[in-house]
Amino acid sequence: MTFVRRSMLLLGSAVFLAILTPLPLAAQSAPASSAVSSAPANPQPGNPRQAYSLPPDKLAKAIALSRIENILAIAGSLWGIAVLWLLLATRAAAQIEAWAIRTAGRRWVQGILFFALFFVITTLAGLPLDLYAHHVSRSFGISVQGWGSWFGDQAKSLAVTLLIGAPVLLLFNWIVRRWPRRYWFGVWLVSLPLILISVFAEPVLIDPLFNKFEPLQNNHAALVTKLELVVARTGIDIPPNRMYLMKASVKYNGINAYVTGIGQTKRFVMWDTATDRLPDDEVLFIFGHESGHYVLHHIPKGLAGGAVGLFFVYWACSAFAAWLIRRFGVRWNAPDLASRTGFVVLLFAVSLAGFLLEPASNAFSRHFEHQADVYGQEAIHGIVPDPQKTTVAAFNDLGAAWLDDPSPSPFIEFWLYNHPSTQNRANFAAHYDPWANGGRGEFFSK
Repeated sequence: MTFVRRSMLLLGSAVFLAILTPLPLAAQSAPASSAVSSAPANPQPGNPRQAYSLPPDKLAKAIALSRIENILAIAGSLWGIAVLWLLLATRAAAQIEAWAIRTAGRRWVQGILFFALFFVITTLAGLPLDLYAHHVSRSFGISVQGWGSWFGDQAKSLAVTLLIGAPVLLLFNWIVRRWPRRYWFGVWLVSLPLILISVFAEPVLIDPLFNKFEPLQNNHAALVTKLELVVARTGIDIPPNRMYLMKASVKYNGINAYVTGIGQTKRFVMWDTATDRLPDDEVLFIFGHESGHYVLHHIPKGLAGGAVGLFFVYWACSAFAAWLIRRFGVRWNAPDLASRTGFVVLLFAVSLAGFLLEPASNAFSRHFEHQADVYGQEAIHGIVPDPQKTTVAAFNDLGAAWLDDPSPSPFIEFWLYNHPSTQNRANFAAHYDPWANGGRGEFFSK
């Protein structure tokens, strides 16, 4: 139940990070294909030629995969919200609170037990959907990760959630008890430094738990030399010792790259599937795209925009949760929000808000990704022979690797995509040549 865990940690910071960092070139968390498209892979006579297409066999797989991914994404979110409602409606949350009180004498220990068990239950409730999603990914050749490794990652993910999430929710529950009228403002204030700490620490403390990294220059020194040409053009502060290769091929067939971290933990990460299967010119575009996120200050802008958004989300959810307590509190055995059962009511409100606001969050992300696409294509101007051709080829290779549908539903793209569709990105790149006829780029004058 990824959505529930992310929504819970939205109250602290982790879902916020999942939305904003890393900022990958190829979206993984949102499906990159459509549930309803059946457009032909090759343009028919009289139709505008599309810059991204798939051969018939891959197109059929992309359409089938997109239907499943879209259903799983929406069903997973709704099921996560339903599980929280069931915990309240069946009084299971109240029973867990009573058990924690009987088990431990100290209040903070009771809270740790309650929230730890809460995370375990919601994780187990979502496990069937997670299992099926991984089965689908393996069946379509997107994932090559074995079940033993997959279960190991799930266990590590739960361990991290328990280690971080339970104490964070305990802290916020204490804030609700301490300031019952203005607790939402206190939670918001505490969330801000937690978010910054998480952005700083994630690359060095969390990411290595799930994947292996090594300096990119260890086995790709010639490529790093070429990347430094882009560094010189963009002025980005990512020296070779902050360029990393991730051993993604042991788990994925997809191609990806991302930037993550701030300050001393800022780094560029390239999947080994990209270095092994893409020509250097396309890797340079990808690096230019990722550099754009830093040069254009997308991470601090995202943090600032998210902080403002969280302020209003917390305020609105506090009012909605208070109404739920008045309406259902007796039935749920949740006398007030300060109780642990009452705090689950607040988590339910936050989860519902997260689902309803997903299109706004994704629109925010798509805007940044489009800017990074423009920046990346301009950044390789004068470095590669044909930036347009290189960029379009990169999107075609990325789309083929992830089985992106060439014609996604506009509604699905609006609701679920945190990146523009591969087709839209490739079409833009194919027609973007700001230097034609003596013009200048949006971010580079030459």
